Amino acid sequence: MAEKLEDLNLPMTVVTRIVKEALPEGVSISKEARTGLAKAASVFVLYVTSAATNIVKQKKRKALTGQDVLDAMKDIEFERFVDPLDEALEQYKLMVSAKKANSGKKKDETDEVEMIEDD
Repeated sequence: MAEKLEDLNLPMTVVTRIVKEALPEGVSISKEARTGLAKAASVFVLYVTSAATNIVKQKKRKALTGQDVLDAMKDIEFERFVDPLDEALEQYKLMVSAKKANSGKKKDETDEVEMIEDD
């Protein structure tokens, strides 16, 4: 668990990058506004995590899943974000499985090369 309250804040560099991508070109944001957004985003993440944790406890499980987060978003009345989050979760799962498949192929290719060299 976090030792200090500041440990729960999202990294300012990440928040700055997201904000810059969301703003139209030529629009800047003050440091004070970035700090406020970072704190608000951190509070929101903690709120969703708390709601998802409650779902996990109700289901008498120990692990929090992506589906728990989606269910929590519905519970706290942020339904309009569920579909985009679900799509992002599916894309993430595909990316992870592709990486696993690629790392397995590289290992197999390496094994084949070693086998050829041994002959």
